[in-house]
Amino acid sequence: MTQPRPNLFYALWPDEATRAELTVLQAHVRGRLIRPPNLHLTLAFLGPQPEECLPTLKSLLSGIHCPPVRLEIDRMGHFGKNHIAWAGTHALPPELSTLRQALTTTLAQASIPFDHKAFKPHITLARDAAPPPDLPFDPFYWLADRIVLARSPLAGEKPFYRVLASQTLAANPACPADID
Repeated sequence: MTQPRPNLFYALWPDEATRAELTVLQAHVRGRLIRPPNLHLTLAFLGPQPEECLPTLKSLLSGIHCPPVRLEIDRMGHFGKNHIAWAGTHALPPELSTLRQALTTTLAQASIPFDHKAFKPHITLARDAAPPPDLPFDPFYWLADRIVLARSPLAGEKPFYRVLASQTLAANPACPADID
């Protein structure tokens, strides 16, 4: 019998101050709220991967040389088909696109399969959610400086994502986003 494998994904992982701000936004959302330690912005969803791929998946992070991304969290929205309430930004920073492209290029070069859907950067606040009210809120900034490889819990495990590997983003001349 084959053991179930967890879903894996690469994500920007918020600091505690950003998590606190996102939790404030969750107060306005109705649905299954995402636990604060699980809040993140997915960069690439890998799904279940063979155990023998883990060392490669972890090592790929060291090849990502991009600066931190400054995100202005200034809007809430809803994906109607999936009933997901989310927080995000009106304007996609070019640095986020560059980071995502660097990651997906690295994955493709390593022949690692990942979800190729259009990139719609967001932080899921709740699942099985109604659309959030159209309330103005004070925007806040998240200096996203940590990219992680994480796994989702399997049935019967505690309902928290587990970080398997982490990389701090830092300015590097090799990343096109650093060039003025």
